Amino acid sequence: MSDIKDISPIKETVTAKMARWASSLDYKDLSQDAIYQAKRFLLDSVGCALGGFQQHDVKIALEVLDEIAGSGVSTVIGTGQAIDPVSASLANALMIRCMDYNDIYWKQDPSHPSDIFPAAIACCERENSDGRELIVGLVLGHEFEMRFCEAAFPGIRERGWHHATLTAFVSPFVAGRAIHLRWEQIQHAVGISASRHCTLGAVTAGKLTMMKNTVDPMATQSGVIAALLAEKGYTGPEHVVDGKEGLTHCFGPEWKLHILTDGLGDSWRITQCGMKFFPTEALTHAPISAVLDLVKENDLHADQVEKVQIRSLARAADILSDPSKYDPRTKETADHSLPYVIAAALADRQVTPAQFEMRKIMDPKIRAQLKKVEVVADPEIEKVFPALQRVIVNLTTTDGRSFTKQLDYPKGDPRNPLSDAEIDEKFSALADGVLTPAAQKKLKDAIWNLEKADSVSKLMAMMKSDVKDSPAPAKSANRKSKPATSESRSAAKSKPAKKKAKKTAEKTAKKTAEKTAKKTAKKRR
Repeated sequence: MSDIKDISPIKETVTAKMARWASSLDYKDLSQDAIYQAKRFLLDSVGCALGGFQQHDVKIALEVLDEIAGSGVSTVIGTGQAIDPVSASLANALMIRCMDYNDIYWKQDPSHPSDIFPAAIACCERENSDGRELIVGLVLGHEFEMRFCEAAFPGIRERGWHHATLTAFVSPFVAGRAIHLRWEQIQHAVGISASRHCTLGAVTAGKLTMMKNTVDPMATQSGVIAALLAEKGYTGPEHVVDGKEGLTHCFGPEWKLHILTDGLGDSWRITQCGMKFFPTEALTHAPISAVLDLVKENDLHADQVEKVQIRSLARAADILSDPSKYDPRTKETADHSLPYVIAAALADRQVTPAQFEMRKIMDPKIRAQLKKVEVVADPEIEKVFPALQRVIVNLTTTDGRSFTKQLDYPKGDPRNPLSDAEIDEKFSALADGVLTPAAQKKLKDAIWNLEKADSVSKLMAMMKSDVKDSPAPAKSANRKSKPATSESRSAAKSKPAKKKAKKTAEKTAKKTAEKTAKKTAKKRR
């Protein structure tokens, strides 16, 4: 009897299939609608970034990056600095994400695919690529991010993990394609990034902090450094999704991995993604819209409202109305608080970035409305999700009247999309204070004609603030505003020598002064 065992062919991993497809994707493969949507989402995302540039958490991050970032050719939005692609991808992704105002896709898991745009942008700049190459990267990121959000049953968010976990799988595909890696290298980049970047759901549970909007940008950054490592020959686990102790093994059942690769190129997920009409968590949008409709249609004022009942998903009741959400004291908690956003809608009849400034969060008029809001998990609504994001609002007035409104999806959903004009208005409102109207128009025109752009770097140069009183970046932000030259390196090296010489001169002068003083004292004696 032979001891030789039959060895079956090794099954191709899912990352191999995805990497093969990603590496071969070309602009000519994309549909016209996918190209059009990529430009819409880029305009929306750049607007969010220009608004984000003015936020406190971004200023902190820019100070840190000013200290640690290396020289390079990848541009930082707002400052115009040219730094290394890894650092630039983090800075720009944080700007896009920090106001919680960019795109949204929610099936089994939620995500904000445009958080990955900076990986494509930074790497395209590194390769001196044109606008068509950038469009490929934008579409690719949405394709895989949205497919990952459809593949887990239940979604990983319901298992206690944050969707940045999924972004760490997707960003290396985008970065790897942008720097023209071979498919095998892209597969290794995915293994490098995904194997070390699982994100806990704690960042979006209970009291929220700046990390709520930072974990996804960090996952984007992870993909860029992974692609650069893979380019040099670094390797990562090829079975990181479907093999031993990979994603499906560690996170548990059930996974429908065929969703990741079925029909690639037949249609484009980016055409099915939504945009945010409000700078808040996705499941708050339909309730906000319903309440604003009731208030405005019936001319109701806050002091006339006795109670607002929101019937929604169990996860909305869980993550958006726990005790911390009835006493928000940070922007991050407020924009993920269903009681707060409804209170703001009652008090101010609008929910804009202004409602998330601290003076508004602590405004007695808004806080007086918080106790009026009740959030109820409705099993019937659960049955129709995610096909519908249904919400039912029951509003009762102090004089006994009752009003009800049901919405199945919010403004910004692909079934009720923002118009180009509305995206343009949103961009202008966010860019105000960073770009002058003339600069805004120039940038918007360039994005709408992105396929004609011969240089991504030229496009990024248009995002440098030209408003004199715009928010100041880090103290020494201009220190690395250009790629390092031999002269600048020599100057940098000479600084320590000059400092040392100065100290030596000071010591010598001090000793001389002491000797002179002693001689003078002796003479006086």
